[in-house]
This record gives sequence, C-alpha cells and structure tokens, in this order.
Amino acid sequence: MAPTFHQLHLFYTVAEKSSFSRAAQALHMTQPAVTMQIQGLEDYYGAKLFRRTTKKIELTEAGQALLPYATRFIGLMQEADREMSRFAKKQQGHLQLGASLTIGEYILPRLLGPFAKEFPELTVNMKVTNTTRLLEHVLRQELTFALIEAPVQHPDIHTEPVLDDELLLIVPAGHPLGRQEKVTLSDLRGCPFVLREQGSGTRQVMEEQLRAQGLDPSDLRIDMELGSTGAIKSAVEAGLGVTVLSESSVKHELALGVLAAKRIEGVRFKRSFYVLYLKAALLPLAAVTFLTFIRERDLNRWL
Repeated sequence: MAPTFHQLHLFYTVAEKSSFSRAAQALHMTQPAVTMQIQGLEDYYGAKLFRRTTKKIELTEAGQALLPYATRFIGLMQEADREMSRFAKKQQGHLQLGASLTIGEYILPRLLGPFAKEFPELTVNMKVTNTTRLLEHVLRQELTFALIEAPVQHPDIHTEPVLDDELLLIVPAGHPLGRQEKVTLSDLRGCPFVLREQGSGTRQVMEEQLRAQGLDPSDLRIDMELGSTGAIKSAVEAGLGVTVLSESSVKHELALGVLAAKRIEGVRFKRSFYVLYLKAALLPLAAVTFLTFIRERDLNRWL
C-alpha cells in the first residue's frame, strides 16, 4: 500500500525533532505507534530511513533523499487547506487561539464579529496574555495557535506575518509634545514614560526601533510599567507620562480628544502581527479558515 499523508507527516516530524519520543509527544501519539508507522514506511521503500545511535537518531542516506519530498507534500497539503477554507461556508467546529494583549483587546474583537457572520457554525475560545506566556501555552499544546506582536525564535515554533500595524507616540491632551509640529528623539529625553512590561511585543518593537536610531531604551525615563494597554491609556490620560502604543488601540481616545498621537521624526514603528504555532502541528481547518480570513479580507473597514 502506498505511503499515507499521516506516515509522511510522522516521518517529517521525527526527522525535525531527531527523536521518536519528542515526535510522539508533539503529535499526541505513543512512541510505539510512531515507530510502527515509520517501520511501515521503511518496509514500503525497502530502506532504513533513520540510523539510531545511543544519543539520538539521524537520517540515513535514504531518509535524506525522502525528506524534501515529505516537506513539499506537507506544504502542498497546507496550501490546499488554505485554498479550500475559502469554500467551507458550512464549516462546524471550535476555534481555539491565543492573542497577545493589544491584538486580543483591540484588534480581534473587531474582526470576530464579521468572521462569525461568515462562519456562524464556528465557535471561538480566545486566551489573552503576553507573548512569552502564549509561547509557553503553544509549546505545551494548550493552544492551537496564537497571534502575537513580535516574532519569536524557537526551534519548535513557526511564525509568519499576517497583519500590519504601526506604533505611535501617545501623549495626554494638551501635552507640549502634542502641540509641536515635529517631535524628535531628543524631545523624548527626560519625558516620563508609561510602558508595557518587559516581554511584551509592543515594548520589544519600540526598543528595537529606538536602538536602530542610536537611542538606548535604558536612557528613557520610565516611571511606570503596567501590564495592560488599558491601564497605560488611563495613566497617560491622567497626565502621568507618555507612551508608545498601537494606533489601533487608541482610536476611541483620539476621537474623544483625551489623547493625542504623534509620529517621531525619522522613526517609524512599523510592525507586523504574527501567527505562532508548532512546526510539527498541522493546523485544524477552523484555524486555517480564520487565518485565511484575516490574510485575504480588507480589514481596514473594521479596524
């Protein structure tokens, strides 16, 4: 019998993790079940695909030859899922995802309504926390995927951009910087800042851009670190300092005139929002459908 997609996915995962046990854990299978499927693949091709040593397993020459085909096959299946998700109007299921604070509080609530109208049979469960904790939840397979504000580097994690965003300098109404025609980096020295905690995507993007412009973030006067965008907005509105936040998170306050937004001359805090999920995982169709929705729709009408 010809190899199945399941067998090729198992082979790919074992090769990526160099371990039968880690592959079994990632795929919610027992190690003997993984071993049996790989043996079936080896029987079909009449060649050993892995060389087992005392410390790890390695691909044989035959395994190295098969790996690029398995990788391409999995990629084609993922592309097929993305394409066919556009037609799955009667889809039923449960969408389980995580979102970092800005995305979960200000972006996704505006998108879930239109998404629910188009896919009414899909239910949504969303966990909102910072990027560091979301990574932990995905690694422990407590979440299928997460949307985060900055890419992460981890050998078991895949990230790719799915949305664009921009951070702006946010000041209280009547603040001197809000009345200036131009705001420069030198204007920020000595200003009290109210910022998100270390580990947040917003903080990471801001600090990376400041360093790129030659300003050490530690030179800023940081008076407060708060754990939510809402708390930061309230503190800035009360005159306790200035901040850098996503433009999408302050639209209401800007419209009311209680906050003002400025761009800093020579600095653009442009960023992408990223999807994060396990490399060894094949996303369920509900997740693929949602990611296709936010990639392909004109989101500006809702955001």
